[in-house]
Amino acid sequence: MSAVSQPRFLIVLLAVLVAFGPLSIDMYLPSLPLIAADLQASEQQIQLTISLFLAGFSLGMLFYGPLSDRFGRRRLLLAGIALYMLASLGCATASEPGQLVGWRLLQALGGAAASVLARVIVRDLFPLNEAARVLSLMQQVTMIATLVAPVLGGYLMLVSSWRMLFIALLGFAGLCLLLVLRYIPETHLHTSRGTSLASAFKAYVDIARKPQALGYILCMGMTFAGMFAFITASPFIYIQYFGISPQHYAWLFALNIAGIMSMSFINAHLVGRLGSQRMLDFGVSLAACSGVALLLCTAGAVGGFPALVLCLLLFVSVTGLIAANCLACLMAIFSRQAGAAAGLAVAMQFGFGTLASSLVSALYDGSPWPMGLVVGVAGIGAFLAFRLTRV
Repeated sequence: MSAVSQPRFLIVLLAVLVAFGPLSIDMYLPSLPLIAADLQASEQQIQLTISLFLAGFSLGMLFYGPLSDRFGRRRLLLAGIALYMLASLGCATASEPGQLVGWRLLQALGGAAASVLARVIVRDLFPLNEAARVLSLMQQVTMIATLVAPVLGGYLMLVSSWRMLFIALLGFAGLCLLLVLRYIPETHLHTSRGTSLASAFKAYVDIARKPQALGYILCMGMTFAGMFAFITASPFIYIQYFGISPQHYAWLFALNIAGIMSMSFINAHLVGRLGSQRMLDFGVSLAACSGVALLLCTAGAVGGFPALVLCLLLFVSVTGLIAANCLACLMAIFSRQAGAAAGLAVAMQFGFGTLASSLVSALYDGSPWPMGLVVGVAGIGAFLAFRLTRV
């Protein structure tokens, strides 16, 4: 029996595929100092394994999306997971920093297939509002992986070396490969495919020319940028500026993950009745209001730590809701080019996140103000981008 005939199992399996990204980053974060010491590398060299992973992840999505519109989803998905497995083995056996950086780049290029094509398969199988509901349910599973990954990585470090982390990722990918082989058929039929590879990549031009599509992509990207600004700056703001202990910071960080899961749950249960556009209106309005409130609080040092935590919680919580509905709407507009639409949207999402992370780092002055500025601008930007979707 295929996963297509078992909707609950299908949702979990596709969510697990989307989780390739967070698992690949978050699981090995606790081991970064040990990797640097073992490979006799600088902190900058080891941090490069994260930034290049994000770059490779974004680049891979830009290729897999259009290619899947031309050649189908299944073969590319299997090939990407196989490349991820090979690269994970390479990471586990790396003997110097350059090797680890190179294998991490290949690992990202492989993992990008799982992350983007799982989303596209949702569009192949479900209509608009149902696709938004499924993407929200998948978001909940992915957030669980985000929460568990650092803890799992930390415990693996207690019983073995950092290399075991990549062996665990290899095993995870191998299990996913078997499940895809067994349960996910080709969902993009030959009759729905384009006539040439050039026309598949030309879809990016078609998408860029449509203001409504740009609105959805920018809305996703701006809210993701705000969340990455929070992820980058919050350890320093919470722990160094406000004097919060690392243990309490971990709980406060988890509170934001719980917020994303809660809003995704709400979206999954209301989007069928209210529609994606109304749910987006709610999510974007909340992101804009909380972003502006954070900007004002940090600019004038008003409200203190509780106000900052509340504003960030409200902003971060709606990012999953916004992403699910934007992506579902975008793929509905470009139903024959859903792979290219998803690839461009998610790649831009990670691109905006990387840019925001770099910006908040460059502006950091030891105070919460730079984080408030970037998150506030991101909220306003998402609100303005959403206006384009009504053109």
